[in-house]
Order: sequence, then structure tokens, then C-alpha cells
Amino acid sequence: MIQDPEHARRLAQNLVELLVPYEEELIQLERDVPAFGPLRRAVGIAIAEAVYCISDTSAPQENLVPPVDDAASRAR
Repeated sequence: MIQDPEHARRLAQNLVELLVPYEEELIQLERDVPAFGPLRRAVGIAIAEAVYCISDTSAPQENLVPPVDDAASRAR
């Protein structure tokens, strides 16, 4: 796991810059061949996660898993 938030932001920015042209190409391909849809969505998700990492200004959390006894778990 990356401990330096600034380094993580730089890596995420690089990932966005790398993937955006591929996503644009996949959008064009998906118009002709709908089977490219899942790949285009996967690339879009990776971009969205990288953008979230770039824009997230909060301190990193040690444990991202919610506690077992939280309200959402009890509702299931």
C-alpha cells in the first residue's frame, strides 16, 4: 500500500492520463461492436477510482471494512 498521499495522487493522475485515450477508443469500438461494452466499462471504473484517489483529500483510513455489527449488516 502506498503511504505517501501525494505519490498516490501522482500515480492515479498518470493512470488517468494513460487510460483516457483507450476509453475513448473503446467508446468508438463499442458503437460498432457492443461486445466491447464490458471492457469499456472496466476501463471507465479504473478511471473513476483513480479520479477518486486524486480528489480524495481526507487522510487515509487504516481499515476500510465496516464493522460487523454496523446498521447495514444488521439490516441484511
